[in-house]
Amino acid sequence: MKTRKIKIGNRVIGGGAPVLIQSMCNTKTDDIEGTIRQTLELERAGCDIIRVAVPDMSAAEALKEIKKNIHIPLVADIHFDYRLALASIENGADKIRINPGNIGSYDRIKAVVEAARQKDIPIRVGVNSGSLEKEILEKYNGVTAQGIVESALDKVAVIEKLGYENLVVSIKSSDVMMCVKAHELMAKSCDYPLHIGITESGTLQRGTVKSSVGLGIILYQGIGDTIRVSLTGDPVEEVKCAKLILKSLGLRKDGIEVVSCPTCGRTSIDLISLADKVEMIVSDFDLNIKVAVMGCVVNGPGEAREADIGIAGGKGEGLLIKKGKVIKKLPENELLEALKQELKRMQAEASCNNAG
Repeated sequence: MKTRKIKIGNRVIGGGAPVLIQSMCNTKTDDIEGTIRQTLELERAGCDIIRVAVPDMSAAEALKEIKKNIHIPLVADIHFDYRLALASIENGADKIRINPGNIGSYDRIKAVVEAARQKDIPIRVGVNSGSLEKEILEKYNGVTAQGIVESALDKVAVIEKLGYENLVVSIKSSDVMMCVKAHELMAKSCDYPLHIGITESGTLQRGTVKSSVGLGIILYQGIGDTIRVSLTGDPVEEVKCAKLILKSLGLRKDGIEVVSCPTCGRTSIDLISLADKVEMIVSDFDLNIKVAVMGCVVNGPGEAREADIGIAGGKGEGLLIKKGKVIKKLPENELLEALKQELKRMQAEASCNNAG
């Protein structure tokens, strides 16, 4: 569903632009070196937009130095104190995230909007299921998708009345299907870019599953302009998961996709270890290909026919496969090196083609 185009720093969202990946630093923002270091690590992992918490004035002031040393848009996350929003804008934030409902009086909201207008930066209006107003909860007899959307639209209307429409909207819930329903309703109610995510989704395993299901359903309907996978853990894992979600839906083509079989009684090789090692090897290559790791030399070539290249392990030996055809039989201990050398050759070919 096409939304209006919004510029965030050196990136564009909405208007049919590719879905961008966002993450959030878990460092203390006034730990400038630590925040820069983590942001650069997230950039390398594929993060497109980074958000940092601004709980106090020292964090707001740190934004200036952080921004000088990173390469992706910097978003300031503010709650309650409108002065932190003003300071964040002054110190170079490319976007601010606020909930107008907890910023304070109309005059304070107006001050933030005017500061954003002067710098021409977007305001992300964020509403979570846990922050709904008492009136909304009473109207809908608890937390509902309809209530989340109504609360968000009310806050958007406050900023629109101030004549500012450089907005991004975010509505989140930890309930997967409630979140899906809310986004379906919101997509029909406004054309602002939507930042989507399943909030407080949990630890690496649980959060990955919940986010993959929820975001997959939402994105499949053409809803969403930026995404964040919220995990309790290393933010790099958020980016990895987000990339896989987008690639699985065909919304992002960059990078190598590794597919592997689940193993069965025919498997006579340590396929789990082999697949993990392949994942590590391919991380060093900048190729848009699919790599298969199969545990059976009998069915492996056929099962890997949709992959650009793959390996299939057997008892003491294995196969190097291209597009489902065996190109080489090797001792088991030479499989990984053969794959690596073939990837290097493909990388060199790709570089020559790009140069030409």
